[in-house]
Amino acid sequence: MAVTPTSSSADARPLPAVGSGRRRFDPMPILMLGPAVLALFAIGLYPLFYALRSSFQFSQLTKPYLGTPWVGFDNYLAVLQDGLFWGALGRTFQFFLYTMPIQVVLGIGIALLLDGTRWRVLGAVSRVLLVLPIAMTPTVVGLLGRLVYNRDFGVLNWLIGLVGLGPVSWLGSPSPAMITIALTDTWQWTPFVALVALAGLTSVPPDLVEASRLETSRRWDIFRNVQLPYLLPGLTAVLIIRTVDILKLFDAVFVLTRGGPGVSTELISIYIQRVGFRVFDIGIASAQAVLLLILCIILARIYIRLFYREIES
Repeated sequence: MAVTPTSSSADARPLPAVGSGRRRFDPMPILMLGPAVLALFAIGLYPLFYALRSSFQFSQLTKPYLGTPWVGFDNYLAVLQDGLFWGALGRTFQFFLYTMPIQVVLGIGIALLLDGTRWRVLGAVSRVLLVLPIAMTPTVVGLLGRLVYNRDFGVLNWLIGLVGLGPVSWLGSPSPAMITIALTDTWQWTPFVALVALAGLTSVPPDLVEASRLETSRRWDIFRNVQLPYLLPGLTAVLIIRTVDILKLFDAVFVLTRGGPGVSTELISIYIQRVGFRVFDIGIASAQAVLLLILCIILARIYIRLFYREIES
């Protein structure tokens, strides 16, 4: 009797060896990723390399006949001996101390309120409203600030005039000007902290929170021992991002005060812009920018060592 072949016998044929033959070249990945890589190099990497090279050269646009000779670390030594540089850096850290603690505390408080609300519609609308300040460009925020803080027809002076207080020159006096730009930055970026903290709160296991409520009724103890560990990774990222943002903050402050009155609000980024594009000393400005980049890296490492904690599963 003849035996008909079955599917198992047909599948038993040997397969071709893996890797045999030459693979065809597929240009599609290069065509898809090539424009993004070129844009990244043109926008990010090339300016970095140019600034790093210029920081070791004598480069003044007002003296092109001198060329760009190599001067080694002379630009860095000049920056470290520049009192105006250290003054601008000190004002920047003063601005940081004004804004960062307030933004973190308010952001966590808003996140706790939204996480604990029972009104889902109110929570959804609040999340949308939190995105609006973040979505505004810094230039638009600066223009809005000029309308709010204007001495003659600003909204803020109109409000304090309702209670009998006189108009305040918010942008024309040194102390109010620093407070003004700090309030503007806090208004724009506190929602960012709140959204990150809210994302961290949603990752807390509900069973863990309920069990902690059986141990204690104090919300502070529950927050510190149960919820805060889940917030630390996100808050560490917030500290790094916001510190870098403050060190390079330029647009909103320049539109609001242009670093004035005097130099009371001249942050480090505005001072670097003045050296590079008003004095036209590209070598010194590049050295200042490189030192600022190194400072950002050091602060990021400090934040990670101090605040970042892995959550045990």
